[in-house]
Amino acid sequence: MKKTVSTIAEMKRGGQKISMLTCYDYTMSKLISSQGIDILLVGDSLGNVKLGYENTIPVTIEDMIYHTKTVKRGNAGALLVTDMPFMSYEISVQDAVYNAARLIKEGGAEAVKVEGGIEIIDKVKAILDAKIPVMGHLGLTPQAINKFGGFKVQAREEGAQKKLIEDAKALEDAGVFSIVLEAITESFAKTVAETLKIPVIGIGAGRYCDGQVLVIDDILGTFTDFTPKFVKKYANVGETVKEAVKNYINEVRDGKFPSEENTYK
Repeated sequence: MKKTVSTIAEMKRGGQKISMLTCYDYTMSKLISSQGIDILLVGDSLGNVKLGYENTIPVTIEDMIYHTKTVKRGNAGALLVTDMPFMSYEISVQDAVYNAARLIKEGGAEAVKVEGGIEIIDKVKAILDAKIPVMGHLGLTPQAINKFGGFKVQAREEGAQKKLIEDAKALEDAGVFSIVLEAITESFAKTVAETLKIPVIGIGAGRYCDGQVLVIDDILGTFTDFTPKFVKKYANVGETVKEAVKNYINEVRDGKFPSEENTYK
């Protein structure tokens, strides 16, 4: 069954946990969606994972459109959400709507994700008015990494927690269909999830969110530059790849590949 924003909302009402993975290409999209994942996120984390940048800041709207197109082609039923990259929505309402529309029309996304709360509500409302579903993102917002001074757990203090709740309720009232919470203590994330009617999807936010999201390259062990505490590796594909390449190199050097079965007669 094709997953939609309505499907995701109904999952929270029915007490069903939501599964979400970030991916960036056709092949992985096809593999992931074949297993019934609820949401595929084309994340601007592709800046780190696929483009080799230090953070997500350099990622462009063109990067996001390109990767969304490839994921779209492989997707078999998941709700397809795409990150709006840094400075594609912060400057003006017009920019926000235009860039969100490009991700939908050119990329094939079915919803967009933005980072921030009350300070971007006017942009969120304008995107929603353009009939484009929006997912929010609060807590550790990677596009604000320079402001935070690194990847740190957020909203530990009472004042910061109050601000996050206010931001979350403002996003909910504006009409976003869900919110991602990143790098938040488990107990506070539980409070947020119980406060909101819309689904709260955690990444490093503990067990009590309405769903979970991780990066596919993290859970497969193919991205090894750094591994956050909240990541669980379900496979070590990176080591498998290295071993396969090593065996290939040795067989080429030793004249074992190609063998007779790999040649045309």
